Amino acid sequence: MREREAMLVARFYAPGDIRLEEAPEPQAGEGELKIRVRNCSTCGTDVKIHRHGHHHIVPPRVIGHEIAGEVVQAGRGAAGWSTGDRVQVIAAIPCGACTDCTRGRQTICPNQESMGYHYDGGFAEYLVVPAKVLAVGGVNRIPDGIGFAEASVAEPLACVLNGQEIAGVGEGDTVVVTGAGPVGCMHVRMARARGAARVFLVELNRERLDMSAAVVSPDAAIAGDPVEEVLRLTGGRGPDVVITAAASNRAQEDAVRMAARRGRISFFGGLPKDDPVIPLDSNAVHYRELSILGANGSSPAHNRRALELVASGAVPVADLITERLGLGEVPKAIETVAAGSAIKVTVEP
Repeated sequence: MREREAMLVARFYAPGDIRLEEAPEPQAGEGELKIRVRNCSTCGTDVKIHRHGHHHIVPPRVIGHEIAGEVVQAGRGAAGWSTGDRVQVIAAIPCGACTDCTRGRQTICPNQESMGYHYDGGFAEYLVVPAKVLAVGGVNRIPDGIGFAEASVAEPLACVLNGQEIAGVGEGDTVVVTGAGPVGCMHVRMARARGAARVFLVELNRERLDMSAAVVSPDAAIAGDPVEEVLRLTGGRGPDVVITAAASNRAQEDAVRMAARRGRISFFGGLPKDDPVIPLDSNAVHYRELSILGANGSSPAHNRRALELVASGAVPVADLITERLGLGEVPKAIETVAAGSAIKVTVEP
């Protein structure tokens, strides 16, 4: 029997310790797909894992969860898939059987697992997509005209779509997006695609704000005190929707201060685990009838629709990818994300 070929993987061992290693190529089992990874993009979660680890990750683990590639082997029972199929893979894996899943609320599945956490992820030349991913429709065909890098960005875009659906972003809204990283940029474009009349982008880092605003062209790019400037721009009324696309306590507090009466506030970016509490003016929520909404990841359906939005041109993402690095440069890719010196960084194994 022929020995398995060797492949390269970037494995997380401990905070600050990611190693490029050789490993045997995995083989697809019952109901599984083996894919050749073409792009695995990086995000702020990878930064957190690299620096602090994660309670769902038992090292050593191949991380990376924004995955696109091509099928090289379909296991028995993986019907409908063939060698050469171009695919995008979900990150968050709902169980599909719990009360929340059966009610269509897969993003809050209490049994959720994730690629790159519970299963080896995309910072590798090859990976096996678990059968439970296929069982919930978590492998999506990449539409014609979309490259692998763009397809990998469909995963965070799916999360953006979920957040804006929950917040009800729609025709005529004035929307404030706090945080000018790649997710903030996608929120600006998604809000426009959903019919927002004006979209303002807020970011304390002037250099990062200028870099992102030059690409996504918000109606206003705001540094400094966002509350005062947003209220000025809205004639004192405030925005209909505020989306905090940053892990910032201040951003959440400012959102409550600036939102219009009956405004919707999306706490899209989670706060640090050791500092998750903010002061809240409950009377402001009460008298102004504010809605404060959470947003957590995306469902398989969100991923499919995100790919369609990219393919149609409604939400372009290609120009957000400003850094492309090889598999041996995963630590550099993650640190580039942390530094904020690029908009979107992708790894090409």
